[in-house]
Amino acid sequence: MENGCVVTFNATHYALKAEKVLKKARHKVKLIPVPRQFSSNCGLALQFDCALKDEVVRVFEEQHIKVHGIHELD
Repeated sequence: MENGCVVTFNATHYALKAEKVLKKARHKVKLIPVPRQFSSNCGLALQFDCALKDEVVRVFEEQHIKVHGIHELD
């Protein structure tokens, strides 16, 4: 998952909750430090395959997980 999408969060607990619910739904995700080109109030970001973007957004809305932004990596 070298490239893909990255979700940044406003707080660490949202990043941890997002990882937990997406892994429970059997999506391949990875917690990473926030890439330098993106900023957020939290030092953690979640990386995933961009093909899953719509599903990830749906899960976040259902679980009331607040995100700072969703970005594509080059």
